[in-house]
Amino acid sequence: MTFQQGLHQDTRPTQPYDVLVVGGSGVDTIVRVGALPVPQADSFAVPPIREWAGHTGTGVALGCAALGLSTAFVDFIGADHEGELVRERLKGTGVDFDPMISPHGTRRAVNLVSPDGRRTSFYDGRDPLDLRMPAEHYFPYLRRTRHVHLSIMHFARFLFDDIAELGVPVSTDLHDWDGLADHHREFALRSDLVFLSAAGAGERIGAVMREILREGRAEAVIATAGAGGAYLLTPDDSTPRHVPAAVPAAPVVDSNGAGDAFVCGFLHGRLAGQDLEECARLGTLAGAHACTSEGTHTALITAKELRAAAEEEKEPAAELRAPSLTP
Repeated sequence: MTFQQGLHQDTRPTQPYDVLVVGGSGVDTIVRVGALPVPQADSFAVPPIREWAGHTGTGVALGCAALGLSTAFVDFIGADHEGELVRERLKGTGVDFDPMISPHGTRRAVNLVSPDGRRTSFYDGRDPLDLRMPAEHYFPYLRRTRHVHLSIMHFARFLFDDIAELGVPVSTDLHDWDGLADHHREFALRSDLVFLSAAGAGERIGAVMREILREGRAEAVIATAGAGGAYLLTPDDSTPRHVPAAVPAAPVVDSNGAGDAFVCGFLHGRLAGQDLEECARLGTLAGAHACTSEGTHTALITAKELRAAAEEEKEPAAELRAPSLTP
C-alpha cells in the first residue's frame, strides 16, 4: 500500500523520533535445561519456568530507548494475558508503544536455555498472511522518524513503499536466514542496513552477505556470530571484515536478546554519525552486556555504560586469526 496525499491524518504523535520499530513483540517462556540439545527422555525436572515480554521488536525498542534514542513502536498484540505482559513491560520505559489488537493473539516462543547461555527457540508467530496494518495507524509515526527498523513480520513488508517514498533509512534483522527462504528476501534486498546471524547460512554466510549487497540496496550487511564477534561487509569490501567479540563484564547467563542489543548499539552509533566499523564495535559491546542477565531484555545498556565500555575496551594481547568467510 503506497501513501497517497490526503488519506492520512496526523492525529497521534507530534514529536520527532530517532527510531520507529515495526513489528516483533511477543512473550518468551524461558525453560532452563541442563544441556543443548536436550537428551531424549520422557520428562525433566527444571528450575522455575518464567515468562518474559520479549521478542525482537520489543528488544530493539527497549534497547534504543535505554540508549537515549527517542523511540516509537507499532505492532499487533492480542487482547490476552501475553499482550498485557508486553504493555506492562514497555510502560514507563520511554518507548511510545501504539499497538493494534489482533484477534489471533500475541506472538509467543518457548526458549530452552543451557547453563552456558545458549538457547533453542520454538516460535509461534501466529499472524495470518492476510494481516495488514492500516497506513492511518503507522504513517504519522513514519513521517516523523529518522530511521525505521522493520521486524520480519509479514505485515511489515507492506510498509516498504511508504518508507521508500519518504526516503527514510530502514534496517532489518533476518535472524538465522539461510539465504534461501523467500520470506526474508524482500527485507534483505530493500533495507539499508541488514543484520543476520552467521549461524543460519553456516559456511555460506559470506556468499549470502555478498548477494545481499549485490542484489539489494544495503550500505552494509552485518552478520553476528555470538562469541565469535561479528562480520561487516560494505560495497568497499572484497571480503567481510571481522569485528572481535566484546568480553562481557560479568558471566554469561542467557543469550536471549543479545542480537537485538547488538542492533541497538549499532543504530546508536550510526545515528550519532559513527563509521560502520565503530557501529559494529558498539553492537558487540551492547550484545555482550545483554548476556549477563537472566531472561529476555532484562539487561539494557545505557549510553553512559556503552561509552564507558567502549573506552575501557582494550586490544587483545595476541592477534587472533578470524575464520575466513570466503565462498
